[in-house]
Amino acid sequence: MAAPERYLMYLTGQHPRPPITPSSVSPITHVALAFMQSSLFNKKDPKPNRTDWEQGLFTTVEEARKMFAPGTKILVAIGGWGDTKGFEEATRTEEERRIWAENVAEMVGGTRADGVDIDWEYPGGNGEDYKQTPNSQKSWQIPAYPLLLSAVRTALGPSKLISAAVPGLPRDMLAFTPTTLPAILRSIDFLNIMTYDLMNRRDNITKHHTGLALSLQAVDAYLQAGLPPAKANLGFAFYVKWFKTDAANGGCAENPIGCKTVLMEDPETGADLGQSGAFSWHDKVPEELAASFERAMANGMYDRYDPSKSDDYSRGGGRGHYYWDAEENIWWTWDTPEAIKEKMRPFMLGRGLGGAFAWGLGEDGPEFKHLKALTEGLGGIGFPGSGMTNGVGRKRDEL
Repeated sequence: MAAPERYLMYLTGQHPRPPITPSSVSPITHVALAFMQSSLFNKKDPKPNRTDWEQGLFTTVEEARKMFAPGTKILVAIGGWGDTKGFEEATRTEEERRIWAENVAEMVGGTRADGVDIDWEYPGGNGEDYKQTPNSQKSWQIPAYPLLLSAVRTALGPSKLISAAVPGLPRDMLAFTPTTLPAILRSIDFLNIMTYDLMNRRDNITKHHTGLALSLQAVDAYLQAGLPPAKANLGFAFYVKWFKTDAANGGCAENPIGCKTVLMEDPETGADLGQSGAFSWHDKVPEELAASFERAMANGMYDRYDPSKSDDYSRGGGRGHYYWDAEENIWWTWDTPEAIKEKMRPFMLGRGLGGAFAWGLGEDGPEFKHLKALTEGLGGIGFPGSGMTNGVGRKRDEL
């Protein structure tokens, strides 16, 4: 298998500071600045201009380039969780697709970005508003999604990059099937598979949110649908997730993996009931969670259950770092540096994936130990420590 070629980091407005040490950022080949709103590109009269672009992003492409090694590709990520309105309007008609795509192309040219990352979560349904607008009313988006990507490719031309962030749960892969993928692949350079948040507030049992086994399940779903491994990036989460478990009926004391949670979202509206959450390594731990999180960090363990030996995925997928706090009935799930390194061979060598990415770079500050682990893990399978080649002799500008 060839060594992976891409190492992408999302850089976010919430945590906009990467490491200042050049050796820490030099291996990174791509950076996606998150986010510009999708609705910005629906504007017709007047069309969006440089002021709109600069106000729509937390930094400029020019400033971002100064933070990374020469030749690093800088993409502008469009969309994000809950941002669907602009995409939906853009995909309604051929004319709307053309307008949206041409506005995107003007932004890319005006900012001198190297391309865009399309972060529509999710075409076809199961987005943030899935309770208010059922999937049956969004099925038209499934064939429209590749048409939008095609319009963007036409407007950008062949030399600019187009990537897309795509769901990691098979239940959400409504627009990514053996029928639709061929059309999608004609337009995109690679997909960023979000192999994190694999447990979320829609679940009712504990799982590893970025566990190895469920991540394999996600990647294999795309490969079986026709995605070439070289066009797949594996996702890593530089943050921690927690969920409240059912103290009375959960059964967590007997087996904390796969035990019952409390109700975490409103069954009618889908609204967050405040029974779960997340925070990055850069964030201050919420005061009400501090004692529980301290116990988790001191007593967390790695689940070595191998679901490949069983047809039962109900235990939460296997192969992830976790802690169940019996004192406060809280399930903690996160990746340690060791868990990150454990994923290298199954995915990069075993599946031959073309790269890795993380959400997000600044979220791992100030120590950046998960970034270091990911870089070391990739280096151990052939991705170089220097920033100028991709492990198989090609220069960064050729990627």
